[in-house]
Amino acid sequence: MTKQILSVSNMTKASLLVLSVVLSLFSFIENPNDKGIYVKNSTELNEAIDQANPGDEIIMANGDWNDVQIRFLGYGKEGQPITLKAETPGKVFIGGKSDLKLGGEYLVVNGLYFINGASPSNAVIEFAINEDTVANHSRITNSVILDFNKAQRNETDLWVLFKGRHNQLDHCYIAGKSNRGPTVRIDLAGNQNIKNYHKINNNYFGPRPPKGGPSAETIQLGNSYTSMTPSHTLVAHNFFDRCNGEVEVISSKSNFNEFRNNVFYKSEGSLVTRHGNYCIIDGNYFIGDTNSEQIGGVRLIGTGHWVTNNYFYNLKGKTFRSPLAVMNGIPKSPLNRYIQVTDVVVVHNTWVNCTSPLQFGVGSNVDQKDILPASEIRSERPIRTIVANNLIYSDKGDKQPVVAHDSLDGIRFRNNLINNQGLSFRKLPGVETKDFSLSELEENVLIPANDLSGSALYKGFEFDQITTDLFGNSRAEQNAVGAIVKAPTQKPNLIDISQYGPDWFPLNSDKKDVVKTYSVRSTSQLISAVQKAKQGDTIRLTASKYKLKTPLKIDKHLTLQSADIHKKAIIHYNGAAKTPAFEMNPKGQLTLKGLILKGEKAQYAFASLKNNMSSLYNLTVVDSEISGFDYVLKAYKYSFSEYIQLKSTVITDCANGLELSEETDDKGEYNAENIYIDNCRFKGVGKNVIDYYRGGYDESTVGGNLVVTNSSFTQCGAKEESEILLNTYGIINVNLSGNKFRDNQVKYVARLWGAKNNMHSDNEITNSGELIVEENLPLKLMY
Repeated sequence: MTKQILSVSNMTKASLLVLSVVLSLFSFIENPNDKGIYVKNSTELNEAIDQANPGDEIIMANGDWNDVQIRFLGYGKEGQPITLKAETPGKVFIGGKSDLKLGGEYLVVNGLYFINGASPSNAVIEFAINEDTVANHSRITNSVILDFNKAQRNETDLWVLFKGRHNQLDHCYIAGKSNRGPTVRIDLAGNQNIKNYHKINNNYFGPRPPKGGPSAETIQLGNSYTSMTPSHTLVAHNFFDRCNGEVEVISSKSNFNEFRNNVFYKSEGSLVTRHGNYCIIDGNYFIGDTNSEQIGGVRLIGTGHWVTNNYFYNLKGKTFRSPLAVMNGIPKSPLNRYIQVTDVVVVHNTWVNCTSPLQFGVGSNVDQKDILPASEIRSERPIRTIVANNLIYSDKGDKQPVVAHDSLDGIRFRNNLINNQGLSFRKLPGVETKDFSLSELEENVLIPANDLSGSALYKGFEFDQITTDLFGNSRAEQNAVGAIVKAPTQKPNLIDISQYGPDWFPLNSDKKDVVKTYSVRSTSQLISAVQKAKQGDTIRLTASKYKLKTPLKIDKHLTLQSADIHKKAIIHYNGAAKTPAFEMNPKGQLTLKGLILKGEKAQYAFASLKNNMSSLYNLTVVDSEISGFDYVLKAYKYSFSEYIQLKSTVITDCANGLELSEETDDKGEYNAENIYIDNCRFKGVGKNVIDYYRGGYDESTVGGNLVVTNSSFTQCGAKEESEILLNTYGIINVNLSGNKFRDNQVKYVARLWGAKNNMHSDNEITNSGELIVEENLPLKLMY
């Protein structure tokens, strides 16, 4: 009997042990909503990845996954991938210090949401785990990366880094990158990464704010040192919405890439074949804005590109950002500079209401040969380039539809038609004037109202391979100049952004933020209202005076204004020295209206954070008065503002004005994209009224922008060591017009850069030094 009891006991223990092991192995398998391996934490996730087989699905539980470094290593098979997916797409939030790296074969990631964090490595998502373990035949889909930025803009990372071969990024929403580095990069270093045939398709690339310098592309395909390698990457059916990071929205730096059927919507940059050759740019829409001269189209460098069936609308960009910019090259150019344009075909494209749409020899700088080394002189004109069967329409007429920055002897124009509304322009063989009209197909899309199929066409080499038009209509059945043969059977619904990105992310949300107005009658109420206010709220100051001892933190879109526009409320700031009345934080957007802001000599009126400016800020001051501060605005290194606007405002008795000159590394960076000053009065500012600096010779950086109009400057600059009242050294676009300068103890009102877009007009200067223009400014070479 005793033996039997012991035997049963031993059997029970053994059974329990087996059961325990089984339960531990399968504790992450059961999922009430789906079949697959269900995991609730990093430990379970890592175990599931280790044990996954072809065809398995690993399901991440809904909720917050913070500080996770996911290493998705697995070997699926064609038709049987290993899938890592969200339990509910968009409900798995990856935050904190988190990243995702893939390695192996046939892997799929679906439905993840990266938000409220930043990558601890060089990329948020990377198709490689290490140098020896890359991913092939793998896919990121139906996912979001939103505002997943490093702490400040000089810290570099990528959001998606492609390595390996045959990988894909599709139906994703990616927006808000503000730190240094392209949003998406294709890496071609190493044989395992060339001939990659990657696909980037059906994504929504949402707004990317200006960075204020280079290295802020939305997509970069390779780099200059691997630019002679074949990539064969396809970028198709994506929507680029206000991707304003820098002058290159897409920077192609490798060979045999294709860009098809994308929409570039009000993006302040261009699609650029920066290095590499033999790219196809076909069937894309480039939609501009009459209010912006920064929105470009296509810029060409290199050999063998075909630009076909593209539609350019309302583009006002100039030179590097012109609707079509065909560049000059550098003789015997090194890989990282400008290779001559040769054997390029530009055929069957349409430009509608674009300013000077066709520009050739862009970047020609022979006139700077005395200050630049020979290795920087772009003197090689485009050669063996065909521009044929294109259509140009201008509703108001264009004085220069074709701009020659150098000789056009290497360009062959054939059978191009233009309706310039009778306005005369420089005639070119192969550019013929024709009377035709357009009709609106839908918003932003105009098509010929006349049948243009009777116009002669140039039949160039391999033109027969252009078999369809922009809408997919057959060119074999009916052909015509321009991108459009006839109206499509269905409208493209160009601006319907629900066609792009994840199916679960609300791109077209009907929800509107409810904005509030707070009325405050005391300092404590003012402080409380600033803290409680939400995006877009307004605070009305009903008392006559407010005394502040600590800065007001501005980290949202907020308006402060006097309740009575005829009786300006006073904000008196007497906080610690070198602290601001208004502390501009990332995403802070402040508007002041009808206020009086007073300091006690040692403080700043406005200042950015000294560190961790992960995103930009904006500032507008209207109909206000500012006095008694050390600095009106102090912008620290690595901070950035998209716009600073002063309108109808009086600034008096301050030691310094607007200080935006901290980017002294001379790498093409600067502290603000746009500064607008109109109808303002400056009196008794001890040093610079404006100190705005961009250093480094980087010809593809086309900012910043300063406009000063209808303003007066009196008794300013007496203590300024540089003896320059408005210091704009290295800034590309400057306009000083209609201003009055009186009794300013400086040597120069301004020192403008003649070779760039620096201009002045109708200024009155009395006892205030000179306003000089220097054609070429000495700058440090960046390359």
